[in-house]
Amino acid sequence: MTQDLFDITIIGGGPAGLFAAYYAGLRHMKTKIIDSLDELGGQLMTLYPEKYVFDVPGFPKVLARDLANNLIEQAMQYHPTVCLGETLQTLVPSADNTAYALTTDKGVHHTRTLLIASGAGAFSAKKLPLPTAAALENKGVYYAVKSKATFAGKRVLVIGGGDSAVDWSTNLSDVAAHITLIHRRDQFRAHEHNVKRLRQTPVQVMTFYELKDLITHDGQLAAAVIENNQTGEKKTIEVQAVLAQLGFVSSPGPIRNWGLKFERGACVVDSRMQTSLPRVFAAGDGAWFEGKLKLIATGFGEAAMAVNFAKTMTDPAAKLFPGHSSEMVSQPQSVIKM
Repeated sequence: MTQDLFDITIIGGGPAGLFAAYYAGLRHMKTKIIDSLDELGGQLMTLYPEKYVFDVPGFPKVLARDLANNLIEQAMQYHPTVCLGETLQTLVPSADNTAYALTTDKGVHHTRTLLIASGAGAFSAKKLPLPTAAALENKGVYYAVKSKATFAGKRVLVIGGGDSAVDWSTNLSDVAAHITLIHRRDQFRAHEHNVKRLRQTPVQVMTFYELKDLITHDGQLAAAVIENNQTGEKKTIEVQAVLAQLGFVSSPGPIRNWGLKFERGACVVDSRMQTSLPRVFAAGDGAWFEGKLKLIATGFGEAAMAVNFAKTMTDPAAKLFPGHSSEMVSQPQSVIKM
């Protein structure tokens, strides 16, 4: 078992998990990343790869895909073992309580410490409650933007009032023929700066409107019926694509059965980022403590804290503060399993 025993296993290959892997390598820890997705990068890669992120230190703005690729490159410097496409099942402590056996649908992983950096867990987009929408999914109706080219030259209807709806309306305005954004209220949940940017674009913003039906012609999306929920007025507008940004449904999945304490859908952690289970840590959106802010930037700090405290558990002689990164160099070897 010693050969297969890792110092730290990180659940989740998103921003917090990738930075944790980098920091664990920096601290000479034998590191493994496990993710249910088939690629690293988390939501940056799977949900909005061509969306700009504005609140990461050192970047006035950066494409989500580029940020993910930079984080991956940074983490891979220390060659962690990466296991993709694996679904979590059970977590069982060793007889002497110095390690854990983590079982997935592909095998068993042994680790001295564990860091949960899987965000809110498994997630899926909230779908439009229309029979016509289901038939047009990925053929006119979309819940994520994989490529802006999908919407190039088209009349696009964006639905939603959060940051994703507002940001995509802005970001697609330079490639789409026309964009209409509808929201069921007259107030947006999006950050005020993003709403201000939206107002400076040619996007047509229609508040108090909701989608009522989709119209097809020869099997292709041709129009949308929208209704003002204040007056009952209905309008039919020409569209070739609908981008619904209605939020996501998420669940921690089997992690819920591991005996961890949860609050607000996340693992409760202490000042060391340790959960209610010994040697199990959490960082990023999957961690909760009083005063928690769900930002990529704060997730990086939480990941570094968790790794440093995990290091002192795997090596009691190690200092909590490792020194400055410019003074630390290490290069182990990597294995990526698909």
